[in-house]
Formats: sequence, C-alpha cells, structure tokens
Amino acid sequence: MKLKINGVTHEVDVDGEMPLLWVLREELDLVGTKYGCGIGACGACNVLIDGVAIRSCLQRVGDVSGDIATVEGTEQDDLLTVVREAWIEKQVAQCGYCQPGQIMTAAALLKVQPSPTDADIDRAFSGNLCRCGTYVRIRQAVRTAATNLASRSGDRERSS
Repeated sequence: MKLKINGVTHEVDVDGEMPLLWVLREELDLVGTKYGCGIGACGACNVLIDGVAIRSCLQRVGDVSGDIATVEGTEQDDLLTVVREAWIEKQVAQCGYCQPGQIMTAAALLKVQPSPTDADIDRAFSGNLCRCGTYVRIRQAVRTAATNLASRSGDRERSS
C-alpha cells in the first residue's frame, strides 16, 4: 500500500491490520512518533491525517486515507514549524517523551482554532498525558504559536 507521509509517498508491504504507529516506527524508521500506552489513552503517538490529530496506535494502516504528518515533517510544514519553535521558546519539554504527540495536537488545534482560549486548549489536550506535568508551559506554547502564526499571516497580507 502507498502512504503519503510528510509530503513523500512511501510504499509498504504490511498487513492492513497493523497499527499505523508500527508502520511509521518499524517499517519507515520514523521514530519521532512515540509508543506510550498502546490503547489510545495518552496521545504520545498522535499524528495528523489531513490535519486531524489521531492516535496512530489505534489507527489500522489499511484504513488510512489522506496525507499523514508526523513530527519529523515539521521542516516541510509552516504550522508545525511555528508550533515547534514555540515549544522550544517556552521550554516545554522536560523528559520530552510525550512532546511529539503534544506538538501534533497543538497543530491540529491551531488549524481549526487559530486563536484558542485556555478552555479550547484544555479541551484539545484533555486526552494528552504528560508525566512531567508541563501543562502550563504547553498552554503557553500554544498561545505563543497562535500569536506567531497571526503575526506571520499579517506580515504576508501586508507584503501582498
């Protein structure tokens, strides 16, 4: 089957029942997506499919249709780049294990809600666990990314 991941088409010969997480990590060596719980409860394995955050540990690869974005794709995606930069600026990561899933969740939120409130952020991240408890910095980074995206958008409009 063919999968478009981070703008590149990959052909994989795997059972369609295999979770997308294992295809990414074991077949394609895209190890930025983390295995956390395996039951969709923690969000460490979040990737985007057509801009929507999904739990790759639960997503059967045979059911995937659409473009997949992983944390490795931040260089090709302006939104993910801005989110990653905000994460670094706010020093969100402590152990860092859950952060790829957190970053993907932030990108999905900002795609549909460019100016999220704290309640929007809390709701979007309610299924993402951080064992280090960096939730305050995650919220700050999402707000920073939203501000930076709005600023970039305004810069583009002024230069047009």
